[in-house]
Amino acid sequence: MPVQETDVLVVGGGLGGVAAALAAARLGRRVVLTEESPWLGGQLTSQAVPPDEHPWIEQHGATRSYRRLRELIRDYYRRAYDLSADARTAPLLNPGGGAVSAVCHEPRVGVAAVAELLAPYRADAQLTVLEQHEPVSAWTQGDRVHAVTLRSRVSGGEVTVSAPYILDATELGDLLELAGVEHVTGAESRDETGELHAPDGPADPLDQQSFTWCFAMDHHPGRDFTIDRPADYALWRDYRPSCWPGPLLSWQDVHPRTLAPRERPLFAHVDSPRGHPADDWWNYRRIFSAAHHAPSRYASDITLVNWPQADYMAGPLTGVDEETRQRHLEASRRQSLSFLYWMQTEAPRPDGGTGYPGLRPRGDVLGTTDGLALRPYIRESRRIRAEFTVLEQHVGVEARAKAGLPAGSEIFADAVGVGSYRIDLHPSTGSADGPGPYIDIADYPFQIPLGALIPQRVENLLPANKNIGTTHITNGCYRLHPVEWNIGEAAGALAAHCLNTGGTPRAVLGSPARLEAFQRELTGVLGFQLGWSDRIRRAEQ
Repeated sequence: MPVQETDVLVVGGGLGGVAAALAAARLGRRVVLTEESPWLGGQLTSQAVPPDEHPWIEQHGATRSYRRLRELIRDYYRRAYDLSADARTAPLLNPGGGAVSAVCHEPRVGVAAVAELLAPYRADAQLTVLEQHEPVSAWTQGDRVHAVTLRSRVSGGEVTVSAPYILDATELGDLLELAGVEHVTGAESRDETGELHAPDGPADPLDQQSFTWCFAMDHHPGRDFTIDRPADYALWRDYRPSCWPGPLLSWQDVHPRTLAPRERPLFAHVDSPRGHPADDWWNYRRIFSAAHHAPSRYASDITLVNWPQADYMAGPLTGVDEETRQRHLEASRRQSLSFLYWMQTEAPRPDGGTGYPGLRPRGDVLGTTDGLALRPYIRESRRIRAEFTVLEQHVGVEARAKAGLPAGSEIFADAVGVGSYRIDLHPSTGSADGPGPYIDIADYPFQIPLGALIPQRVENLLPANKNIGTTHITNGCYRLHPVEWNIGEAAGALAAHCLNTGGTPRAVLGSPARLEAFQRELTGVLGFQLGWSDRIRRAEQ
């Protein structure tokens, strides 16, 4: 079997993995980056999720490279598209005009932006990228992971890569299991963590956030793009989760914060498909806006369906055998296709009719032929048992108040970045009683502590995605796009820093002088932000 040697091996090419590889390369190290899908970028690209970001993202709260990524996406539209004068001159162009982000865009444009960031390091093979390769085994000895074997999803051939530092940037924390790294899955109990919103009773490793197989579509009234009826359509059409007010396939869902039923139409206005700013599903995650172009150039917007009706709550992806995992993945695909078919054929319209047959699946903007994304959108991963675990009482507004702690998030002296997002847990796989409800609660803008990136035992494997030392609760705010990027970039920088200085991650954490030197490198060389102003730190999200 061929064996490659490198300085830093990053397994998983999502946002965290890309950022990790970029940081390690910028600090002079050789890197191998692997990814199981054909596209780098993870939740931004292959999972097809427009970025979820905080309200200060244009000025604060991200690393320099993440800002560069966002600007490259905007620049792509300015260079490649014949934009209207208003769109072309907008300094903060939102290509899709979606309500969820200031930079909603086509996933394939994200792929191009990621490629541009990595291009200088691929030119001389300082960075090697192995796409469509998945990890199948790891060679460990004592407290070190020496190598990982990866299998090509195209040829079936295998390659082993060895490195002094190995980063797990997979979406589900796959290396943690393969390498025998101590980790947690699912929901911890309140007795274990003391968290206000953790469940009573024992921990439940199988209670994990729902995942979603997203898809894209545009709309052409008067035409018929109805897909074949999915084989188990009736099952999903009639599915009524215990945490839902009625059938899941409906325009009615629940408000995540209050859990009260609410109604939201597909189109709130006749002009919605052409960019009308309405409170409807169409504009929520719109990734292409026809209004940014000449009036006759494009017949429709494109919207991205990452909506509650496609959240798969029927079973988890970790802590189960491979056959069960694959069954849940396939069922999630069929659920999403059933939702599309329901919208095309049975969805109620404001005019009293049913169905929107003019909804056309747009897999071409996602790299597929069936309209679905390349990979499912994963919200919750295996998580390392870390030197430090971020708890709800470190960041949650209500939890800190009830504990008698001051307003604002906990201040961490070992901060390696920042983030901000509500503690947002989608309905979970729950228990025998059915799916668990939303947990959507206020928190404060927070820091990322280095201790959450250091495993309790293993010395040279670092988490670089959603697999850091958080809980089921706090994962809900540490899982979003800019935070994952920051985590990955910090992990890649830490590996390179240790190779360059002869230290270890644990030594950096344990030595004030080493920690200060590393933080200076983060802020000076890589442009990290390590803290919030007092005003923002106390802002309730």
